[in-house]
Amino acid sequence: MLIKRIFYYLVGLSLGSIAVYFFWQKKNATFDYGMDSRTLKTIRIKKRLFSDNAKITMQKFDIDTLKISTILHNGDVDFGKGKPRQTPCAEYYVTGNNELENISLLIKRCDSSATIEKIIVE
Repeated sequence: MLIKRIFYYLVGLSLGSIAVYFFWQKKNATFDYGMDSRTLKTIRIKKRLFSDNAKITMQKFDIDTLKISTILHNGDVDFGKGKPRQTPCAEYYVTGNNELENISLLIKRCDSSATIEKIIVE
């Protein structure tokens, strides 16, 4: 009797897990619970602006907005180099991963916009 109950439980759990997986996949749900993920998501959803200094660096090193977007999706936030508690606009230092690890961004995040203040190429 106990084995039969465990079998039904596992079958139901498996079917439920598969159904939830497909429902979430259709909704494009993201689970941004880490500090880096939440910070990068809030920067990505705001209006993105570029300072004159950042634009000059982008032209000089042939950096396009696709590379910037990639860094904002996969980058690492260094909270020690930024000023995350600064008001009214927090500053974040974001470093790229993999082939973009030599590019870092200094971003100022305000209520309605995120301004890329400086692009550092090492």
